Amino acid sequence: MRYAGINDLLSQNPKALATGPIALVFAEDAVEIDTTLRHNLQLGFKAVIVFMMPDFELAPDVEERVLRVDANVARDDNREAIVNAVIAKAPGIWMYVCYNAEFLFFPFCETRTIGELLAFHTEERRDAMLCYAVDIYAGDLERNPDAVNIEDAYLDRSGYYALGRPDPVTTHPRERQLDFFGGLRWRYEEHVPPERRKIDRIALFRAKPGLELQKDHTFNDQEYNTYACPWHNNLTACVVSFRTAKALKRNPGSAFEIETFRWHNSVPFEWHSRQLLDLGLMETGQWF
Repeated sequence: MRYAGINDLLSQNPKALATGPIALVFAEDAVEIDTTLRHNLQLGFKAVIVFMMPDFELAPDVEERVLRVDANVARDDNREAIVNAVIAKAPGIWMYVCYNAEFLFFPFCETRTIGELLAFHTEERRDAMLCYAVDIYAGDLERNPDAVNIEDAYLDRSGYYALGRPDPVTTHPRERQLDFFGGLRWRYEEHVPPERRKIDRIALFRAKPGLELQKDHTFNDQEYNTYACPWHNNLTACVVSFRTAKALKRNPGSAFEIETFRWHNSVPFEWHSRQLLDLGLMETGQWF
């Protein structure tokens, strides 16, 4: 079904938010929208809602299975406003937020559904899950000037690190919170604004009254921004993303300075959770 805006969706189809988990996909451009939506449907999301420009097209098999909402995703404040409006209408529902050309991977996702993952996470008394935006990029930029190629994707196998996240008031590190860096945002940091260099996101979370998403992919409830509970390590996941590569090749300040994203630590992306686990890019916690 198609809606003219977020208010139409919330007023005309409140049942769409009654059962989770729900995927909220923001299409910034027309690149790999169908692929992104099919991936989320395959993971087992109960509803997949895509926010996109009215002139973008969807494949017929995808359009009949998702909820489409007309929106100008390019506006800086649109994502937070839309997500927070959905949060307010769906307390207790698990949600996932991503962009087009981004793909969620979690431990054992080839054999287990997103519902199973979040059921276990809920039993561990967790209401949010730390995710890492792992950059992928086309191996040949001459053939793929937009840096996107599903069948020839690479990622960095090293170069990831974390720093303590200081509290802006006390300046002391916040408990169980870290800022994570790596991938293309680290290697080409001179082309990336400081506020956009982090790769950590709270991409999976359970809605509750008063909860609000902020511009840096964190929430106004600081416990939501932690990587683990006080007792042991928890599950984490990866959002494998072409988004940074696309931006670096479209930005006039960086496009002509980058002939290839490949370096000695590039490896082909295998599109399997085992590779991300082996590289230490996500954590199984107590889930086996």
